[in-house]
Amino acid sequence: MNSLHNEIQALGKLLCARNEHIATAESCTGGLISSTLTDCPGSSDWFLGALVAYSNEIKNALLKVPTETLQQHGAVSEQTVRAMAAGACSLLGVDHAVAVSGVAGPGGGSPQKPVGTVWIGWSVAGELSAHCFHFGGSRSEVKQQTVEQALRGLSSRLAAL
Repeated sequence: MNSLHNEIQALGKLLCARNEHIATAESCTGGLISSTLTDCPGSSDWFLGALVAYSNEIKNALLKVPTETLQQHGAVSEQTVRAMAAGACSLLGVDHAVAVSGVAGPGGGSPQKPVGTVWIGWSVAGELSAHCFHFGGSRSEVKQQTVEQALRGLSSRLAAL
């Protein structure tokens, strides 16, 4: 985790140097990504806020994930996390955002989306991307792995700008 903390500090410095801000839109992590970010001193200079959108109703009403997207693809999908990331940027007025939705377990999985399936979406300077991960372990381990991949993905995308 110390390595992740160092990466978050570097991310913060980069965002401050660019006068840019980030936010999160979280489902399966329930705010753990934003908690991890705010563990870093000085995060208030570059982290503006988060929305925990656990229900589809909140994803739709606040993050503007289209009802059709949720009905056709489900909450745990590329289309949903891309829309969540874009919605977080718009709603919270930030330059960049990360969004997550997944099946942390121990129940709730299906043959198509087994426990440990997590979609992570990023909106970086208006460019949307997403990736599906299949994590193992307990509910808390799935959530922690999601946090790490979400933040490392955000860092690498910002560094590439």
